[in-house]
Amino acid sequence: MPPRSALRSAFLLAGIVLAALNLRPALAGVSPLFDQIMVDVGLSPAGAGAITTVMVVCLGVFGPVAPLLARRVGADRTLLAGLLLLAFGAVARTLDGPPALYLGSAVAGTAIAIMNVIMPGVVKQHFPTRVGPYTSLYVTALVLGAASASALVIPLEHLTGYGWRGVSALVAVPALAAALFWLPQAFGKQAAPPGGPRPFRALLRSRVTWFVTAFMGLQSLTFYVMLAWLPTIFQEAGLPAEHAGYLLGLTSLAQVAGTFGAPILAGTRASQAPHVLAATGLTALGYLGVLLAPTTLPWLWMVVLGVGQGASLALALLIITLRAPDPSSVTALSAVAQSIGYVLAATGPLVIGALREATGGWTVPLVAGLAFCAAQGAAAWRAGACYRS
Repeated sequence: MPPRSALRSAFLLAGIVLAALNLRPALAGVSPLFDQIMVDVGLSPAGAGAITTVMVVCLGVFGPVAPLLARRVGADRTLLAGLLLLAFGAVARTLDGPPALYLGSAVAGTAIAIMNVIMPGVVKQHFPTRVGPYTSLYVTALVLGAASASALVIPLEHLTGYGWRGVSALVAVPALAAALFWLPQAFGKQAAPPGGPRPFRALLRSRVTWFVTAFMGLQSLTFYVMLAWLPTIFQEAGLPAEHAGYLLGLTSLAQVAGTFGAPILAGTRASQAPHVLAATGLTALGYLGVLLAPTTLPWLWMVVLGVGQGASLALALLIITLRAPDPSSVTALSAVAQSIGYVLAATGPLVIGALREATGGWTVPLVAGLAFCAAQGAAAWRAGACYRS
Protein backbone atom coordinates (compact mmCIF):
# COMPACT_ATOMS: atom_id res chain seq x y z
CA MET A 1 0.00 0.00 0.00
CA PRO A 2 1.48 3.42 -0.95
CA PRO A 3 2.34 5.67 2.03
CA ARG A 4 -0.32 8.24 1.10
CA SER A 5 -2.98 5.54 0.81
CA ALA A 6 -1.90 3.97 4.10
CA LEU A 7 -2.04 7.35 5.83
CA ARG A 8 -5.50 8.04 4.42
CA SER A 9 -6.70 4.61 5.58
CA ALA A 10 -5.31 5.27 9.05
CA PHE A 11 -7.15 8.59 9.26
CA LEU A 12 -10.34 6.96 8.00
CA LEU A 13 -10.09 4.22 10.59
CA ALA A 14 -9.36 6.72 13.35
CA GLY A 15 -12.40 8.74 12.29
CA ILE A 16 -14.62 5.66 12.38
CA VAL A 17 -13.33 4.72 15.84
CA LEU A 18 -13.86 8.26 17.16
CA ALA A 19 -17.39 8.28 15.78
CA ALA A 20 -18.11 4.88 17.34
CA LEU A 21 -16.95 6.12 20.74
CA ASN A 22 -19.89 8.55 20.60
CA LEU A 23 -22.59 5.94 19.95
CA ARG A 24 -23.46 5.26 23.62
CA PRO A 25 -22.21 7.94 26.10
CA ALA A 26 -25.35 10.07 25.70
CA LEU A 27 -27.34 7.00 26.80
CA ALA A 28 -24.99 5.37 29.29
CA GLY A 29 -23.84 8.59 30.92
CA VAL A 30 -27.27 9.84 31.97
CA SER A 31 -28.45 6.98 34.18
CA PRO A 32 -25.91 7.57 37.01
CA LEU A 33 -27.36 11.09 37.22
CA PHE A 34 -31.01 10.02 37.55
CA ASP A 35 -31.27 10.75 41.28
CA GLN A 36 -30.04 14.32 40.76
CA ILE A 37 -32.23 14.83 37.69
CA MET A 38 -35.33 13.62 39.55
CA VAL A 39 -34.72 16.08 42.39
CA ASP A 40 -33.76 19.05 40.19
CA VAL A 41 -36.38 18.65 37.46
CA GLY A 42 -39.09 17.14 39.67
CA LEU A 43 -39.47 13.79 37.95
CA SER A 44 -40.80 10.51 39.31
CA PRO A 45 -38.79 7.29 38.84
CA ALA A 46 -40.97 6.45 35.83
CA GLY A 47 -40.35 9.94 34.46
CA ALA A 48 -36.59 9.48 34.82
CA GLY A 49 -36.81 6.10 33.12
CA ALA A 50 -38.64 7.78 30.28
CA ILE A 51 -35.45 9.69 29.40
CA THR A 52 -33.86 6.41 28.34
CA THR A 53 -37.14 5.24 26.83
CA VAL A 54 -37.36 8.32 24.60
CA MET A 55 -33.84 7.78 23.32
CA VAL A 56 -34.31 4.07 22.66
CA VAL A 57 -37.63 4.72 20.86
CA CYS A 58 -35.74 7.08 18.59
CA LEU A 59 -33.19 4.32 17.88
CA GLY A 60 -36.02 2.28 16.41
CA VAL A 61 -38.18 4.94 14.80
CA PHE A 62 -35.51 7.05 13.13
CA GLY A 63 -33.02 4.37 12.07
CA PRO A 64 -34.63 4.12 8.61
CA VAL A 65 -33.81 7.82 8.06
CA ALA A 66 -30.14 6.94 7.61
CA PRO A 67 -30.47 5.10 4.26
CA LEU A 68 -32.59 7.96 2.91
CA LEU A 69 -29.96 10.53 3.89
CA ALA A 70 -27.16 8.38 2.51
CA ARG A 71 -28.89 8.16 -0.87
CA ARG A 72 -29.10 11.96 -1.01
CA VAL A 73 -25.84 13.19 0.50
CA GLY A 74 -23.64 10.09 0.88
CA ALA A 75 -22.75 7.91 3.85
CA ASP A 76 -19.83 10.06 5.02
CA ARG A 77 -21.88 13.24 5.20
CA THR A 78 -24.69 11.36 6.91
CA LEU A 79 -22.26 10.27 9.62
CA LEU A 80 -21.07 13.87 10.02
CA ALA A 81 -24.68 15.06 10.32
CA GLY A 82 -25.29 12.46 13.03
CA LEU A 83 -22.31 13.65 15.06
CA LEU A 84 -23.38 17.30 14.86
CA LEU A 85 -26.98 16.42 15.73
CA LEU A 86 -25.76 14.42 18.73
CA ALA A 87 -23.78 17.38 20.04
CA PHE A 88 -26.81 19.65 19.67
CA GLY A 89 -29.10 17.20 21.47
CA ALA A 90 -26.65 16.68 24.34
CA VAL A 91 -26.57 20.42 25.03
CA ALA A 92 -30.29 21.01 24.43
CA ARG A 93 -31.40 18.47 27.04
CA THR A 94 -29.52 20.37 29.78
CA LEU A 95 -31.69 23.46 29.34
CA ASP A 96 -34.34 24.22 31.96
CA GLY A 97 -37.49 22.16 32.28
CA PRO A 98 -38.77 18.66 31.42
CA PRO A 99 -39.68 19.55 27.78
CA ALA A 100 -36.07 20.48 26.99
CA LEU A 101 -34.82 17.36 28.77
CA TYR A 102 -37.04 15.02 26.76
CA LEU A 103 -36.74 16.89 23.45
CA GLY A 104 -32.95 17.09 23.69
CA SER A 105 -32.84 13.39 24.55
CA ALA A 106 -34.99 12.65 21.49
CA VAL A 107 -32.62 14.64 19.26
CA ALA A 108 -29.61 12.79 20.70
CA GLY A 109 -31.40 9.47 20.25
CA THR A 110 -32.21 10.29 16.64
CA ALA A 111 -28.55 11.10 16.00
CA ILE A 112 -27.46 7.79 17.52
CA ALA A 113 -30.06 5.96 15.42
CA ILE A 114 -28.66 7.48 12.23
CA MET A 115 -25.09 6.62 13.19
CA ASN A 116 -26.03 3.08 14.29
CA VAL A 117 -27.40 2.34 10.85
CA ILE A 118 -24.79 4.15 8.77
CA MET A 119 -21.65 2.87 10.52
CA PRO A 120 -21.68 -0.64 8.97
CA GLY A 121 -22.16 0.96 5.54
CA VAL A 122 -19.24 3.33 6.12
CA VAL A 123 -16.99 0.42 7.08
CA LYS A 124 -18.13 -1.61 4.07
CA GLN A 125 -17.65 1.38 1.75
CA HIS A 126 -14.11 2.22 2.82
CA PHE A 127 -12.77 -1.20 3.86
CA PRO A 128 -14.65 -3.78 1.76
CA THR A 129 -11.96 -6.43 2.24
CA ARG A 130 -11.56 -5.88 6.01
CA VAL A 131 -15.17 -5.69 7.13
CA GLY A 132 -14.81 -8.31 9.87
CA PRO A 133 -11.85 -6.97 11.85
CA TYR A 134 -12.80 -3.32 11.42
CA THR A 135 -16.36 -4.01 12.49
CA SER A 136 -14.97 -5.67 15.62
CA LEU A 137 -12.83 -2.58 16.19
CA TYR A 138 -15.68 -0.09 15.97
CA VAL A 139 -17.99 -2.27 18.09
CA THR A 140 -15.26 -2.42 20.73
CA ALA A 141 -15.04 1.37 20.60
CA LEU A 142 -18.82 1.51 21.06
CA VAL A 143 -18.64 -0.67 24.18
CA LEU A 144 -15.68 1.26 25.59
CA GLY A 145 -17.51 4.53 25.04
CA ALA A 146 -20.46 3.25 27.05
CA ALA A 147 -18.22 1.90 29.81
CA SER A 148 -16.25 5.14 30.08
CA ALA A 149 -19.37 7.29 30.26
CA SER A 150 -20.94 5.14 32.97
CA ALA A 151 -17.81 5.02 35.10
CA LEU A 152 -16.57 8.59 34.71
CA VAL A 153 -19.67 10.79 34.77
CA ILE A 154 -19.84 11.08 38.60
CA PRO A 155 -16.06 11.61 39.05
CA LEU A 156 -16.17 14.25 36.29
CA GLU A 157 -19.04 15.95 38.08
CA HIS A 158 -17.01 16.05 41.31
CA LEU A 159 -13.88 17.19 39.48
CA THR A 160 -15.50 20.00 37.50
CA GLY A 161 -18.23 21.01 39.94
CA TYR A 162 -20.58 21.52 37.00
CA GLY A 163 -23.60 19.61 38.34
CA TRP A 164 -25.62 17.15 36.28
CA ARG A 165 -26.42 19.69 33.56
CA GLY A 166 -22.83 20.68 32.90
CA VAL A 167 -21.40 17.18 33.02
CA SER A 168 -24.19 15.85 30.80
CA ALA A 169 -23.47 18.55 28.23
CA LEU A 170 -19.83 17.41 28.09
CA VAL A 171 -21.02 14.56 25.84
CA ALA A 172 -21.05 17.17 23.06
CA VAL A 173 -17.25 17.62 23.28
CA PRO A 174 -16.14 14.22 21.90
CA ALA A 175 -18.97 14.37 19.35
CA LEU A 176 -17.69 17.71 18.04
CA ALA A 177 -14.11 16.42 18.09
CA ALA A 178 -15.12 13.40 15.99
CA ALA A 179 -17.08 15.68 13.63
CA LEU A 180 -14.04 17.91 13.18
CA PHE A 181 -11.88 14.88 12.45
CA TRP A 182 -14.45 13.55 9.96
CA LEU A 183 -15.01 16.90 8.20
CA PRO A 184 -12.37 16.46 5.43
CA GLN A 185 -13.71 13.01 4.59
CA ALA A 186 -17.32 14.20 4.54
CA PHE A 187 -16.57 16.96 2.04
CA GLY A 188 -14.30 14.87 -0.14
CA LYS A 189 -15.45 12.80 -3.07
CA GLN A 190 -18.52 10.77 -2.14
CA ALA A 191 -19.19 7.22 -3.28
CA ALA A 192 -22.18 6.55 -5.50
CA PRO A 193 -25.38 5.96 -3.49
CA PRO A 194 -26.52 2.36 -3.12
CA GLY A 195 -29.15 1.11 -5.52
CA GLY A 196 -31.55 -1.75 -5.94
CA PRO A 197 -34.68 -2.75 -4.02
CA ARG A 198 -34.53 -4.46 -0.64
CA PRO A 199 -36.73 -7.51 -0.18
CA PHE A 200 -38.84 -6.23 2.72
CA ARG A 201 -42.06 -7.94 1.64
CA ALA A 202 -40.52 -11.41 1.52
CA LEU A 203 -38.83 -10.84 4.88
CA LEU A 204 -42.03 -9.74 6.57
CA ARG A 205 -43.73 -12.96 5.45
CA SER A 206 -41.00 -15.13 6.99
CA ARG A 207 -41.36 -16.51 10.52
CA VAL A 208 -37.57 -16.43 10.85
CA THR A 209 -37.69 -12.63 10.57
CA TRP A 210 -39.97 -12.37 13.57
CA PHE A 211 -37.94 -14.80 15.69
CA VAL A 212 -34.80 -12.79 14.93
CA THR A 213 -36.61 -9.49 15.57
CA ALA A 214 -37.97 -10.73 18.91
CA PHE A 215 -34.52 -11.86 20.00
CA MET A 216 -32.95 -8.57 18.93
CA GLY A 217 -35.63 -6.56 20.73
CA LEU A 218 -35.69 -8.57 23.96
CA GLN A 219 -31.92 -8.68 24.37
CA SER A 220 -31.91 -4.91 23.84
CA LEU A 221 -34.74 -4.52 26.35
CA THR A 222 -32.95 -6.46 29.08
CA PHE A 223 -29.81 -4.43 28.35
CA TYR A 224 -31.47 -1.01 28.49
CA VAL A 225 -33.33 -1.83 31.69
CA MET A 226 -30.02 -2.34 33.45
CA LEU A 227 -28.38 0.59 31.68
CA ALA A 228 -31.15 2.88 32.94
CA TRP A 229 -31.61 1.59 36.49
CA LEU A 230 -28.49 -0.21 37.76
CA PRO A 231 -26.90 2.87 39.39
CA THR A 232 -30.15 3.71 41.16
CA ILE A 233 -30.61 0.10 42.32
CA PHE A 234 -27.10 0.03 43.78
CA GLN A 235 -27.44 3.45 45.39
CA GLU A 236 -30.73 2.52 47.04
CA ALA A 237 -29.07 -0.68 48.27
CA GLY A 238 -26.51 1.50 50.09
CA LEU A 239 -23.59 1.86 47.68
CA PRO A 240 -22.11 5.34 46.98
CA ALA A 241 -23.08 6.98 43.70
CA GLU A 242 -19.51 6.88 42.44
CA HIS A 243 -19.25 3.16 43.20
CA ALA A 244 -22.53 2.53 41.40
CA GLY A 245 -21.22 4.33 38.32
CA TYR A 246 -18.03 2.24 38.35
CA LEU A 247 -20.10 -0.96 38.53
CA LEU A 248 -22.16 0.07 35.52
CA GLY A 249 -18.92 0.82 33.70
CA LEU A 250 -17.60 -2.62 34.69
CA THR A 251 -20.58 -4.43 33.18
CA SER A 252 -20.18 -2.41 29.99
CA LEU A 253 -16.49 -3.29 29.84
CA ALA A 254 -17.21 -6.99 30.46
CA GLN A 255 -19.38 -7.02 27.34
CA VAL A 256 -16.20 -6.99 25.25
CA ALA A 257 -15.48 -10.62 26.21
CA GLY A 258 -18.89 -11.75 25.02
CA THR A 259 -18.84 -9.57 21.92
CA PHE A 260 -15.55 -11.05 20.73
CA GLY A 261 -15.95 -14.63 21.92
CA ALA A 262 -19.53 -15.56 21.05
CA PRO A 263 -19.41 -15.07 17.25
CA ILE A 264 -16.16 -17.07 17.01
CA LEU A 265 -17.73 -20.02 18.84
CA ALA A 266 -21.11 -19.87 17.11
CA GLY A 267 -20.33 -18.58 13.63
CA THR A 268 -19.37 -21.92 12.07
CA ARG A 269 -22.38 -23.84 13.42
CA ALA A 270 -25.65 -24.43 11.59
CA SER A 271 -27.52 -23.80 14.85
CA GLN A 272 -26.62 -21.13 17.39
CA ALA A 273 -29.32 -22.23 19.85
CA PRO A 274 -26.94 -23.50 22.57
CA HIS A 275 -24.90 -20.32 22.41
CA VAL A 276 -27.87 -17.94 22.61
CA LEU A 277 -29.31 -19.89 25.54
CA ALA A 278 -25.97 -19.72 27.36
CA ALA A 279 -25.77 -15.95 26.74
CA THR A 280 -29.33 -15.42 27.93
CA GLY A 281 -28.66 -17.59 30.99
CA LEU A 282 -25.70 -15.43 31.98
CA THR A 283 -27.83 -12.31 31.61
CA ALA A 284 -30.53 -13.84 33.83
CA LEU A 285 -27.91 -14.87 36.40
CA GLY A 286 -26.71 -11.27 36.55
CA TYR A 287 -30.28 -10.08 37.14
CA LEU A 288 -30.71 -12.70 39.87
CA GLY A 289 -27.51 -11.62 41.63
CA VAL A 290 -28.63 -7.98 41.66
CA LEU A 291 -32.04 -9.05 43.00
CA LEU A 292 -30.82 -11.32 45.80
CA ALA A 293 -27.47 -9.83 46.84
CA PRO A 294 -26.80 -6.41 45.27
CA THR A 295 -24.08 -5.47 47.77
CA THR A 296 -22.49 -8.94 48.01
CA LEU A 297 -19.82 -9.34 45.32
CA PRO A 298 -21.54 -6.80 43.04
CA TRP A 299 -18.52 -6.83 40.73
CA LEU A 300 -19.13 -10.53 40.05
CA TRP A 301 -22.76 -9.94 39.06
CA MET A 302 -21.64 -7.13 36.78
CA VAL A 303 -19.06 -9.30 35.00
CA VAL A 304 -21.57 -12.13 34.52
CA LEU A 305 -24.24 -9.71 33.34
CA GLY A 306 -21.85 -7.94 30.98
CA VAL A 307 -20.56 -11.13 29.34
CA GLY A 308 -24.15 -12.33 28.85
CA GLN A 309 -25.32 -9.03 27.40
CA GLY A 310 -22.30 -8.65 25.13
CA ALA A 311 -22.69 -12.20 23.83
CA SER A 312 -26.43 -11.71 23.30
CA LEU A 313 -25.89 -8.58 21.22
CA ALA A 314 -23.12 -10.16 19.16
CA LEU A 315 -25.17 -13.30 18.55
CA ALA A 316 -28.24 -11.29 17.55
CA LEU A 317 -26.18 -9.46 14.91
CA LEU A 318 -24.50 -12.70 13.83
CA ILE A 319 -27.86 -14.44 13.39
CA ILE A 320 -29.12 -11.54 11.27
CA THR A 321 -26.16 -12.13 8.95
CA LEU A 322 -26.53 -15.91 8.87
CA ARG A 323 -30.29 -16.02 8.35
CA ALA A 324 -30.30 -13.77 5.24
CA PRO A 325 -29.02 -15.18 1.92
CA ASP A 326 -27.35 -12.10 0.41
CA PRO A 327 -26.10 -8.62 1.39
CA SER A 328 -29.32 -6.90 0.31
CA SER A 329 -31.37 -9.27 2.44
CA VAL A 330 -28.99 -8.81 5.38
CA THR A 331 -29.51 -5.04 5.21
CA ALA A 332 -33.27 -5.45 5.04
CA LEU A 333 -33.41 -7.96 7.90
CA SER A 334 -31.16 -5.73 9.99
CA ALA A 335 -33.41 -2.73 9.37
CA VAL A 336 -36.54 -4.67 10.36
CA ALA A 337 -34.97 -6.34 13.41
CA GLN A 338 -33.32 -3.22 14.78
CA SER A 339 -36.15 -0.77 14.12
CA ILE A 340 -38.88 -2.94 15.64
CA GLY A 341 -36.49 -4.35 18.23
CA TYR A 342 -35.47 -0.97 19.61
CA VAL A 343 -39.08 0.19 19.84
CA LEU A 344 -39.79 -2.94 21.90
CA ALA A 345 -36.68 -2.33 23.99
CA ALA A 346 -37.77 1.22 24.75
CA THR A 347 -40.66 -0.04 26.87
CA GLY A 348 -38.34 -1.78 29.31
CA PRO A 349 -36.93 1.13 31.36
CA LEU A 350 -40.38 2.77 31.51
CA VAL A 351 -42.10 -0.41 32.72
CA ILE A 352 -39.42 -1.07 35.31
CA GLY A 353 -39.56 2.53 36.53
CA ALA A 354 -43.35 2.35 36.82
CA LEU A 355 -43.13 -0.91 38.79
CA ARG A 356 -40.55 0.67 41.13
CA GLU A 357 -42.86 3.63 41.67
CA ALA A 358 -45.89 1.40 42.28
CA THR A 359 -44.21 -1.06 44.67
CA GLY A 360 -41.66 1.15 46.40
CA GLY A 361 -38.86 -1.39 45.97
CA TRP A 362 -36.83 -3.32 43.42
CA THR A 363 -38.02 -6.88 44.00
CA VAL A 364 -41.01 -6.79 41.66
CA PRO A 365 -39.18 -4.81 38.94
CA LEU A 366 -36.24 -7.25 38.95
CA VAL A 367 -38.56 -10.27 38.89
CA ALA A 368 -40.18 -8.66 35.85
CA GLY A 369 -36.68 -8.34 34.39
CA LEU A 370 -36.16 -12.07 34.89
CA ALA A 371 -39.44 -12.69 33.06
CA PHE A 372 -38.10 -10.62 30.16
CA CYS A 373 -34.96 -12.78 30.22
CA ALA A 374 -37.14 -15.90 29.96
CA ALA A 375 -38.94 -14.43 26.95
CA GLN A 376 -35.55 -13.55 25.45
CA GLY A 377 -34.45 -17.15 25.88
CA ALA A 378 -37.53 -18.48 24.10
CA ALA A 379 -37.08 -16.10 21.16
CA ALA A 380 -33.33 -16.76 21.08
CA TRP A 381 -33.86 -20.51 20.87
CA ARG A 382 -36.19 -20.19 17.88
CA ALA A 383 -33.93 -17.66 16.13
CA GLY A 384 -30.78 -19.65 16.87
CA ALA A 385 -32.22 -23.05 15.92
CA CYS A 386 -33.27 -21.96 12.40
CA TYR A 387 -31.01 -23.14 9.60
CA ARG A 388 -29.03 -20.72 7.48
CA SER A 389 -30.87 -19.39 4.43
